[in-house]
Amino acid sequence: MESIYNIKKKFSIIGNDYALHRALEKTIQVAPTDISVLVLGESGVGKEFIPKIIHQFSYRKHHSYIAVNCGAIPEGTIDSELFGHEKGSFTGATSMRKGYFEGANGGTIFLDEVGELPLTTQVRLLRILETGEFIKVGSSKIQKTNIRIVAATNLNLLESIQKGKFREDLYYRLNTVQINLPPLRFRKNDIKLLFKKFSNDFSDKYHIPSMKLTEDAIIYLEKYPWPGNIRQLKNIIEQMSVIEKKREISSEKLKEYIPENIPSLSFSHSTNNEYFFQNFSNERDFIYKILFDMKKSLNHLKNLTLELIKSNNDNKFIKKNQELMEKVFGKIIKASNNSIKSIVKDSIFQLEDSSKPLSKYDLDYEEIEEDFSKKESDSFSLQKKEIEFIKKALKKNNGKRKKTAIELGISERTLYRKIKQYGL
Repeated sequence: MESIYNIKKKFSIIGNDYALHRALEKTIQVAPTDISVLVLGESGVGKEFIPKIIHQFSYRKHHSYIAVNCGAIPEGTIDSELFGHEKGSFTGATSMRKGYFEGANGGTIFLDEVGELPLTTQVRLLRILETGEFIKVGSSKIQKTNIRIVAATNLNLLESIQKGKFREDLYYRLNTVQINLPPLRFRKNDIKLLFKKFSNDFSDKYHIPSMKLTEDAIIYLEKYPWPGNIRQLKNIIEQMSVIEKKREISSEKLKEYIPENIPSLSFSHSTNNEYFFQNFSNERDFIYKILFDMKKSLNHLKNLTLELIKSNNDNKFIKKNQELMEKVFGKIIKASNNSIKSIVKDSIFQLEDSSKPLSKYDLDYEEIEEDFSKKESDSFSLQKKEIEFIKKALKKNNGKRKKTAIELGISERTLYRKIKQYGL
């Protein structure tokens, strides 16, 4: 399996944030399969990288990859664009046209802003996902396509479902695997790295010296909420690269380009329960791994202590202290196990800044020497534990989802999605 280090280097992805690494891990894992993927994240976070990585590391990589911005195509022509049309099927249809699904047969299609699709088009899309069949506009002939779909949106699709703007069955069909990309305001430690990367890029592009930040400028950038995310940061850096003569940028200079106080803009709609549930899962996974590593360390310490005890020739001393060590370490490991189980069972707890650095992630990709994927085998599978808890809760409640969801502390809709996801 490809390592995160290689993926970041190949696709010029900058950052060491934990949530970003988790998203890339999931991307690498699902790439060789053929299941559909839903990428969630605010506008400007770089969702377009995920389908490219998936396509590149799938068996479809030698076939077409097509990216479609569903929000940019007028409602009256989107069916023709996606599924094609026959000659004379509508005014202006002077010839037969292949749609994207026919043209990308055998490959991958990325449907960006899938939440903007009209309901009639959603019905057609659902049929392709379920059977691989579609009908061109103005035709009655059923055609087949073999295609993988990766969709993305910055909308809260659950709210769209409640408002009748998005089909629930399509949501669950698209959302076989969900990948969340964190907003820039949650990746504070990556901002300095991104600034350096973009500054060097524009230095090469415009043949000018690259810019540097003062300490107060770094603090200012990290405190700013970045409603436009990475796209906004990149645009600001390009402006300053061209306009500013001094190449050292202070916080006072930044204030000319970035206002100190702004109202919440594009990110306000993304702060929904479903989005944060994923971030809680990431936090939970991270804490769980710390506890699991601690448990391993305690076992090593226990074995070392017992070896030291056994090196003493006094048999009474060995017996007495060995029992004491077994008792002490047994209690500590039991407490660690209980903490782990509690974290897996409890779905939601206070979200903190996910951009806090982890020691093994605290380097840029050019400086990382260890293969992250080799460490994966050491980590406990949170997914297996989650499946186990859901199965036990369902059995206890005789398969009644409402009672099971209450016991697990999650919404019934989330439980339904998990049941579909794990095939329970």
